[in-house]
Amino acid sequence: MHVIRPGRPVRLAALALTAVVAATPATAHAAGGEGGRKHQRDSSAQGGVRDGKINIETRVRTKVDGSAGPAKPGKLSSVDGDWTPPACWYEPAFSPKEIEARVKAWRKVKLFGLGDFVGDIYDAYYKDGHPYEDYNLDKQGEGMFWAAAINPNRKDEPEANACDKLPFWVPESETPEEPLAVSPRILAEYAYDELPLPTTEITMAPEGETKVNLPTWVWLDKAKFKKVSVTASLPDTNISATTTAEPISLRINPGTKDATTYPASGECPIVDGRIGEPWAKGKSKQTPPCGVKYLRSSGDGSYELNATVTWKITWTSTTEGGDRLPDAEFGADQNVVVKEIQSVNR
Repeated sequence: MHVIRPGRPVRLAALALTAVVAATPATAHAAGGEGGRKHQRDSSAQGGVRDGKINIETRVRTKVDGSAGPAKPGKLSSVDGDWTPPACWYEPAFSPKEIEARVKAWRKVKLFGLGDFVGDIYDAYYKDGHPYEDYNLDKQGEGMFWAAAINPNRKDEPEANACDKLPFWVPESETPEEPLAVSPRILAEYAYDELPLPTTEITMAPEGETKVNLPTWVWLDKAKFKKVSVTASLPDTNISATTTAEPISLRINPGTKDATTYPASGECPIVDGRIGEPWAKGKSKQTPPCGVKYLRSSGDGSYELNATVTWKITWTSTTEGGDRLPDAEFGADQNVVVKEIQSVNR
């Protein structure tokens, strides 16, 4: 398989393409990949240029397989600070006829001669044997040109520029020797970004306002905090993966050193499918399995209590064995007013 690395002329052509990309065809066929192609069909993939590199909008689709309440308002934070889901990858994008059609469309743009300039560069690349001949038209239906796709959740990150190869040819039913070629694992990591986890809003008793030295019970809504899965798949291929998040613990940071947490570590594990235990009458003298006791008043203000849920992340696939992904954290702050206990002198 040819590995294409853009040289200076191709980079200049790609930069020029920013001025004419609106005139290029928007549709592309996508097929092939690990396990082979089912059939060719029209795709909604959009072509574009990013920092002088050709890319497409990903055709990967996701589906939520469980219910976790409102979608997350932000990205999950991996407990492994050095790991993030991929910001880009390569996926099947263009048939030989589509590469040819795009070059012809660029030639129709007469603005400052850019159309012919771009056309000459890409004809040399895909038509004149450097490295492809006649756009591989004799191989129509036998493979696809794979192109860079950007993770829409991470399009503004520097890593989104890592996929800098021009569209390259991959024969049918073959997997390219490219670490960022779309695969079940890459889809699983992309689904990591798509997990609709509930906001980490804890329930407290007493609620909103508590007293100094009074144990405050903390728990999570069992109906909301349960397993949730997202399946990511590439249409017209058998490439798919399901990523599952399962809550395993709640970490409490009271917002002040003048406090005691229950348990002392501040980590409340999941027990019998529940994190923490709801307060009920008759429990006032008991120690909460998950909670906090403030030792000083918050005065005229409040303490900012942070509650963070740790989620265990795993993935499976019909074509691979699956594995663990780094655990994720998702938290939120809540204001807690702490008052002195008022005593009455008689």
